[in-house]
Amino acid sequence: MSRTLRIATRRSQLALWQAEHVAALLREAHPGLDVELVPMTTQGDRVQDRALAEVGGKGLFVKELEIALQERRADIAVHSMKDVPSELPPGFCIAAALPRANPLDAFLSLRYSRFRDLPPGARVGTSSPRRQSQLKSVRSDLSLELLRGNVDTRLRRLEEGHLDAILLACAGLERLGLGARITEVLDPGLSLPAVGQGVIGIECREDDAFARDALRALHHEESFVRLRAERAFAATLGGSCHSPIAAHALFGSGGLTLHGYVGAPDGRETYRDVETGAATEADALGRRLALRMQAAGAGALLDRLRDEAAAAS
Repeated sequence: MSRTLRIATRRSQLALWQAEHVAALLREAHPGLDVELVPMTTQGDRVQDRALAEVGGKGLFVKELEIALQERRADIAVHSMKDVPSELPPGFCIAAALPRANPLDAFLSLRYSRFRDLPPGARVGTSSPRRQSQLKSVRSDLSLELLRGNVDTRLRRLEEGHLDAILLACAGLERLGLGARITEVLDPGLSLPAVGQGVIGIECREDDAFARDALRALHHEESFVRLRAERAFAATLGGSCHSPIAAHALFGSGGLTLHGYVGAPDGRETYRDVETGAATEADALGRRLALRMQAAGAGALLDRLRDEAAAAS
């Protein structure tokens, strides 16, 4: 391969680690291939003092990268798939998914060894409506505070005593060599992961045959099947960035099992369900679970949340 592949990436420490990791895999798979990073700062990185839901949602982390692909300033973009909206813009595709890292949530505290040990009124930092909803559903007494910024910034707030605990994704901490900082890995029964959490996805233009061919060597089909089920679930629900939605797909003896969650931000109204099917019907499985949960009441809840968000904007 004689062409250069340019990787669009955010400038955060974790994003750069992921982009460098993909670059190394590409060079290993295709000796002689030139790979360059094109770092950029996204709107999601620039706005640090407000919840993502207030400024446009997680899609703010990927929009500038997709513009770089569209304008042909870059050839591929590396994403944490939990930050990628359920529907991609026309003309783009996820050409490869890397083997999934630990998809679960991490509880970090300098004072308490387990989430269940937190005292009433404990201050817990999280930027995620999904985590907020699930934690509030079991511990309405907790004081949940906005936690934005890169991993170092979030850890500093904990170390300086501003918070009793913080919640982060295990995958990001482990990729940065900070796995030892995890106090407890939260059971998915308490905090079901975000859609796509732990998966690095690589996006490119659908018409870029060179990039798609180069990325084929990196693709991990099992992780991609799990990702497809989760993303089909979220896409069918049509939730916004204000909507606490979670999904986690696993392979087992019965095939592919998908767990889903929809809840109110205050945790007072929640829906959980599970669906199992063949790996070949991952998308259909996700849609089935979403439709059943919509009929059970999750659809009406999501409609209310959308109306409230529209009224507040």
